Formats: sequence, structure tokens, C-alpha cells
Amino acid sequence: MKIAIISDIHGNMQAMNAVLNNIQEEKCEKILCLGDIAMAGPEPAKMIECIKNLMTETDFTLIQGNTDEMIANCDNQMLHMLRENNPVMANALEADVLEVSDLQKDFLRNLPKTKELTVDGVKILLVHGSPRKNNENIFPDLKLEEVEEMISGTDANIIFCGHTHVPCGYQTNTNQTVVNVGSVGRPFSSEPKSCFAIMETNNGAFTIKHNFVNYDVQTASDILAKRGFDGCEKLAAMLLHATSRYPQ
Repeated sequence: MKIAIISDIHGNMQAMNAVLNNIQEEKCEKILCLGDIAMAGPEPAKMIECIKNLMTETDFTLIQGNTDEMIANCDNQMLHMLRENNPVMANALEADVLEVSDLQKDFLRNLPKTKELTVDGVKILLVHGSPRKNNENIFPDLKLEEVEEMISGTDANIIFCGHTHVPCGYQTNTNQTVVNVGSVGRPFSSEPKSCFAIMETNNGAFTIKHNFVNYDVQTASDILAKRGFDGCEKLAAMLLHATSRYPQ
């Protein structure tokens, strides 16, 4: 069986459509999504509806990302704390909260934070950041002991994560595989291609690859730049060329 694992779409419909087309070309039978579907992107509300439709029309599993939780539970204290460290992201969150409906917030609020499933004899754990926290970073340059500490207490054959927008993978001494699938809608790289992972299973064995997909990044950037909140043009520029994780 072929399974697509996607994460960190961030309201980018152009990227999502390109990735869905690639998933269809790859003949994947299931899609697993690790969250962060809406915040700080071109079309947050439209993306939530897209995901809801996919969950009813296809074999699509979704967990909650840290920014999904932020949109659902945003209050003045959260905005104040975020504004102190990252004012552009605070402005984006404030705009998203106004655009996203109460029903959509309820949808985000009620998503599971993690999910375990078994496919073709392979035990899978879906997390957004790490098994410990939805905003913990699994980067490519971690020491193996750090990764093993993060996944301590889990027994899945493979753990899929996102959050950092940087694809990577680890094979641990406990014979577990950890894969960061990268980002569909806001890749953190100088080359703005969507990234996701494909797992192919065969009677308990599996292989994994990352796919990099071109999309209409200029249109996505233009839509985001016109959203109107202070700093939206900085986020739009990052879609074209991300030189840092957050806007400066």
C-alpha cells in the first residue's frame, strides 16, 4: 500500500492542489496529515473547508498542529505573548481568527493531538512536533540521543512528524524510524517546492521517500501579500524564498 504523509499546509491552496495531483499520480491510497493546515497563509478558511471535504470524500486522517490549536483557542494573552516575540505572526493569527468561522474553529479544536494506526502490519504514530509536544522541533542536525529521548515511551515502528518545515529522517537504536515530512505550503528552503513523504508498505516492511513538487508559488505569494495585515508582504516573500524560519 502507498500512503502519502503531508504536513504544514498553512492555507496554501496552490501548493495543496499540486501535492494532491502528485499524490494521485503516485497512486497513494491513504493520506495522513500532521496538522498546521491554515495559519499565516494565503487562504486559511478555504483550506479548512478543503480539508473537511477531503476527510469525507477520501481516506484522509488529520491530527492537530500547534497553529491549529492557536487559531481555535486564541485569546488576548496568547496574542500578547506572540507579539512580543514575533509580531508578524501575531498579526497573521489575529487576521486568521477573524477570517475563520466559529464552526471551523470548533473543527480545529476537536482534532486529536496524536494518532496511532496500523497499516499492513506497520505500527504508525502521527505527531505534529514530537510525541512529547506539538511544538518541539525534530531538525536534521539533532544528535540521535536527542531524538531517542523525544520518542521515549513510544512503540511505533515509524513516527511521522512535521512542524519544522525541514524534511529529515532518523533510524534509532530501538529500531524505530522517525521521519519529518517537511512542509506542503511553507517550505523552509531557498527553492520553494512543496515537500511531503510517501510510505510504501509490504507485509510489515516499508520504504519511505520525500517528494518535492513545483507549484504556482507566485500566485500563492500574491494572494498572501493582499491579505492586508501588517507584515503579510514579508510572509508572502518567504513563499518565494525562505531564508529564515520566521519573518524578520
